[in-house]
Amino acid sequence: MIAYLVLVHRYPAQFKRMFKSIYDPANHYLIHVDKNSGPELEADIRRFLRGFPNSAILASHHARWGGYSLVDAELRGMAQLLEMGADWEFFVNLSGQDYPLKSQDEIATFLKRNRGKEFIKVLDQRTARPETMKRVSRYVVEFEKRIVRTPFPRSFMAGVSPYIGNQWMIVSRRFCEFVCHDREAERYKAFYRNTFIADEGFFQTVMMNTAEHGEIVSDDLRMIDWVPDGDIKLRPRTYLASDAPELLASACLFARKFDASVDETILDVLDDHLSADDLAPALAPSIPSRRPVSIPVHASVPVSQAAFLAS
Repeated sequence: MIAYLVLVHRYPAQFKRMFKSIYDPANHYLIHVDKNSGPELEADIRRFLRGFPNSAILASHHARWGGYSLVDAELRGMAQLLEMGADWEFFVNLSGQDYPLKSQDEIATFLKRNRGKEFIKVLDQRTARPETMKRVSRYVVEFEKRIVRTPFPRSFMAGVSPYIGNQWMIVSRRFCEFVCHDREAERYKAFYRNTFIADEGFFQTVMMNTAEHGEIVSDDLRMIDWVPDGDIKLRPRTYLASDAPELLASACLFARKFDASVDETILDVLDDHLSADDLAPALAPSIPSRRPVSIPVHASVPVSQAAFLAS
């Protein structure tokens, strides 16, 4: 039913706890361990996954924030999951510091009710976030240890409109097959390979400028509290036990981020909530309370920058 790709770079114990919270024998699971994290972390996770036959490790590559390497990990993950099974319909990407807010039964029920939809945050980059156009208007080179943002200008792809959102998504198998294997997607890969923070624009731009996908809903179904953080401008705030009422009341399927070394109690609260859901009939939400916006292909996105940053 669902194919999960989880990106991990630290906190193996927290990852294992999260993995158990999203595990279902009917799903497929693929884990990428950032090569920058060292071989010990990957070895630990490999040992852990031996008890889960519908799981696998994606070949470990360096994955650097701001680099195309994150897009490459997503694409390699999608491709391997396509090979792992022909029965899944939905692709979900997570980080090792995410956590579900709904049980697997609830998530599966929600997705079945929303077949034919792509859940991914989408904004018209030129009009909603013009300050980010410099990410694609200057030539960028990524190495294993660093990213070089050169002063050399470049034109955007001819006949293509740039879009932006964030890294997280729930998309269809149909779109995964297209973006991984269709020749039409190759020029997008070639261009975005030399851009900055490609993971926040590549998939949105491909989807909005091509036709191989379902109805686009501008909502990634993640609860994230974006807060200022110096030059990065925004980062996801770490949730605490005091945030439990809001998290438990959310219609989102997942939330990020969590840090057990800062507050493990919130994970206990969520686990208790998920256990209670498993014992009760699944009552998945039919539509998120944030009223996600459905987007026609090639249309300007009717979502304000403020709405995106506040979500």
